[in-house]
Amino acid sequence: MCGIFAIFSSDGEAIGAQTLEGSKHSLRELAYRQSGRQRHRGPDSTGVVIVPEQGVAMVHERLRIVGVEMGDQPFVSDDGNLVLVANGEIYNYLELSAQIAKRRHGYKPKSDCHVILELYKDYGVDLLQHITGMFAFALYDKRSKEVLLARDPFGIIPMYVGEDDAGNLWVASELKCLTPCCSKVETFTPGEARFGRVGALRRWQHFEQPWQQELPSLPCDLSLLRTSLESAVRTHLHCDVHFGALLSGGVDSSLIASIATKIMRETKPNYRLKTFSVGLRDAPDFEAARQVAKYIDSEHTELIFEIDEALDGIRDIVYHLETYDVTTVRCSLPMLLLTRFIKSTGIKMILSGEGADEIFGGYLYFHKAPNYEQFHQELVKRVQQLHLSDCLRANKVAMAKGVELRVPFLDTSFVNYVMNIRPEDKIPGPLNAFKSEQKSRLEKFVLRAAFADGYLPDSVLWRQKEQFSDGVGYDWIDSIRRVATSHVTDEEFAQASERFPFNTPSTKEAFYYRCIFEQQFPGDSAARTVVRWVPRLDWGCPEDPSGRAQAVHQINKD
Repeated sequence: MCGIFAIFSSDGEAIGAQTLEGSKHSLRELAYRQSGRQRHRGPDSTGVVIVPEQGVAMVHERLRIVGVEMGDQPFVSDDGNLVLVANGEIYNYLELSAQIAKRRHGYKPKSDCHVILELYKDYGVDLLQHITGMFAFALYDKRSKEVLLARDPFGIIPMYVGEDDAGNLWVASELKCLTPCCSKVETFTPGEARFGRVGALRRWQHFEQPWQQELPSLPCDLSLLRTSLESAVRTHLHCDVHFGALLSGGVDSSLIASIATKIMRETKPNYRLKTFSVGLRDAPDFEAARQVAKYIDSEHTELIFEIDEALDGIRDIVYHLETYDVTTVRCSLPMLLLTRFIKSTGIKMILSGEGADEIFGGYLYFHKAPNYEQFHQELVKRVQQLHLSDCLRANKVAMAKGVELRVPFLDTSFVNYVMNIRPEDKIPGPLNAFKSEQKSRLEKFVLRAAFADGYLPDSVLWRQKEQFSDGVGYDWIDSIRRVATSHVTDEEFAQASERFPFNTPSTKEAFYYRCIFEQQFPGDSAARTVVRWVPRLDWGCPEDPSGRAQAVHQINKD
């Protein structure tokens, strides 16, 4: 995983010297400087390709994970006409490479993303129907002066586009590269592609599935569910560096760690996965994580943090996240401390459990869903907004410290299978009708039931959902809310709707984060890239996104 950056001239002609903060910059200097704002994403190398006569600059900040020796970008085709910067992992690249080698004898990929360049030669924009993985990329064709931009179906990898006053197109992995120079910025929609000359780009969705519009009717097959997730984890294990796994003690991260351990022991019987947890002293997650670590015999490490230590980083986390969403900020501070520690151990890739709550209906507020149709519609909405919350947090926090985070639950094939399961089987609470037997069941029941034999201790497998910001220690949410609120006076908060007419903060905590964001990313355009994560108020849920705020939460469990 890396950082990508590009500037494409509005007319396909050279771009002259630009003035930024009082200094003149050539196109190369400007691109290198602005990409430097996300250089934390690629601490291992920086690559630059300039096509000066066509006004094109492409920069790649690399974190070496796959193809360590040969995979530095930008990639340039053998004839010099195609240039590619790509961020992510193409999980089926070995199969694709074998197919390419049959057409071009002796072909060997320089890294997983190199196949994108070769597939473009064969299929053009239809290459998107052949690749599977998490990705965001920009490809430039010198002959036609055409650009191809694309992002993975669920927005696991971030991507933004902007337009400067001259109409030039800017592309970056992080918003901070664009805001100083672009008056217009926007989030690139997951599952979208754009192709053509700048100013005349054709836009379309390269990922479209029936479950996005229709109510599914497929009964859940626990055996198929289990093998599908195991296959997803298997594809996510390929890398050329040391890796580990986050282990919160919740069922999602615990299952990923357990499955990964089983797979690795197929060839290394004594393999011990490195697992990591973070929390305040005596955090609810720690005991559950210890049970899992013992059960799968992982090499486990706990990082205990102090509240003040995490609170010190509020401004830093807003800068790295590029959001003012309350839920995302709360969750991210402990994770930032953990990611920094993980990087210090020499690990560059970690597995995590993001995505399960969105596709299975794991959040506690889903107990309030009034019927199957609204439950499924809410799942679709949550999946479509993953790039604004969980994926955004997971990617940007990990990459802030140069660590790649992979999310097997969001494997495209696995998501398609789970989202095609009928809502009767997935809905939590009394409406659940798995195997046509209606009775009250725990959230993510089918996921737990699929792995009931030999994967996790029952105390963890059937543990109720704890949102990460709660599980690291209940005092954490109370403390960050109190400190953030103390920075805002009643008089300031009374003017919230005038100061922030869009996404008006509804609490002093939200107001404080919004003020920080405005200082770091000024302008209405940047503010509109953020969507707040809140439970369904029309279902009778409280606005506070904490899992503890939901009525179904049990503080004390037998």
